[in-house]
Amino acid sequence: MPIAPAPTPWGFPPRSTWDPDDDLVALGADLEPGTLVTAYALGLFPMPVTLDGEEHLGWFSPVERGVLPLDGLRVSRSLRRSARDFEIRIDTAFDEVISACGSRDRPDGWITPEFRHAYARLHRLGWAHSVEAWRDGELAGGLYGVSVGGLFAGESMFHRERDASKVALLALVELMSDRYADRRVLDVQWQTPHLASLGVVRRPREDYLESLGRCLDLPLPEPFGMDE
Repeated sequence: MPIAPAPTPWGFPPRSTWDPDDDLVALGADLEPGTLVTAYALGLFPMPVTLDGEEHLGWFSPVERGVLPLDGLRVSRSLRRSARDFEIRIDTAFDEVISACGSRDRPDGWITPEFRHAYARLHRLGWAHSVEAWRDGELAGGLYGVSVGGLFAGESMFHRERDASKVALLALVELMSDRYADRRVLDVQWQTPHLASLGVVRRPREDYLESLGRCLDLPLPEPFGMDE
């Protein structure tokens, strides 16, 4: 089970003050484990942001949230065939997954060394997880995110072989599709054309926050909730 982090000393703005037309909710604070867990439970996630030429730590709650319904993943026959070629592992190479997701070769990369360090700490405490697709003993692709109760907040994914990241996503959906599936939330932040092709939909902020409130008290899906 996750280890409770030290409480954050920061206070996030109450929802009543969030701009209904702006994804950016707040600036500042830190990436300590307690701050991150508190933020995700409030429906926020961090990303670096540049304002007036200066770098800041931004906290976002998209006006239109990208969510993948667990019964809405579009799985083609070719993807089903590809899935048979990979071995799925959980949390065996978290550092390698986040490093690959944060590679400087990727366009629009935002995962800085500070973010990699922060989420590695969160992983060691049992809050951040990786779902990995392996082939012939090599990491072929995967994803990572934060799991709080029934929420899995997907952060990023990568692939080194065709379909490897999609296979990891398929595995994540399957492990979340337990008896609590109708209340679990798979958050992907924003809907992109690629994610839309996989079944990701946009949900208004208030709808997302309402579903978040219903899922936080759920038990973690296996194997995220298993003791080592």
